[in-house]
Amino acid sequence: MAEDVRVRPATADDAALILAFIQALADYEKLTHEARATLGDIRRDLFGPNPRAFSDIVEIAGAPVGFALWFYNYSTFRGRAGIWLEDLFVNPEARGRGAGKALLAGLARRCASEDLARLEWSVLDWNAPSIAFYDSLGALTMNEWTTRRMEGEALQRLAAG
Repeated sequence: MAEDVRVRPATADDAALILAFIQALADYEKLTHEARATLGDIRRDLFGPNPRAFSDIVEIAGAPVGFALWFYNYSTFRGRAGIWLEDLFVNPEARGRGAGKALLAGLARRCASEDLARLEWSVLDWNAPSIAFYDSLGALTMNEWTTRRMEGEALQRLAAG
C-alpha cells in the first residue's frame, strides 16, 4: 500500500518548522557552526512583503517530514528563468519513502508549468546517498563548474570599493 505523501506550499505558520528543518540539515551536513538563520530571517525572507525565497513542505500521512527551500534564478544563455533549490531535507526516519522525490517532482512540475529552463542545486561531494538518489532521477553532474562564494569581510571589502 502506497503511503500518503503530499507536498504543499509552506505558509507563515510553518516558519518555525522550516527553521527546525534547516537546523537538522546543518547537523546532518556537519555545518551547524554555519547555521545562523533565525525565525525572524525565515519570516522576513519567505513570508514578508517582498519574499526572496519559497518553501514546500512534504508530509507523510499528514505529518511534516521534510522541506525544500528554493528561489528563481535566470539563465542568460537560455533566456529564461529557472529554479535554484537551495536546500532539500527529509528526516532520516522518513527517507526512502518517496518524500524527497515528491519534493523534487513538485519543483519539476513548477518548472514545466511556468516554462522555466531548468532546476539546479548543489550537493556536498561526500554525500553519497544523496548523489545516488539524484543520479537515479537523471540529474546531471556539472563537472565543469566550480561554485565560488564571497561573504563576510571579502564581501564587505568589495562592496566598499
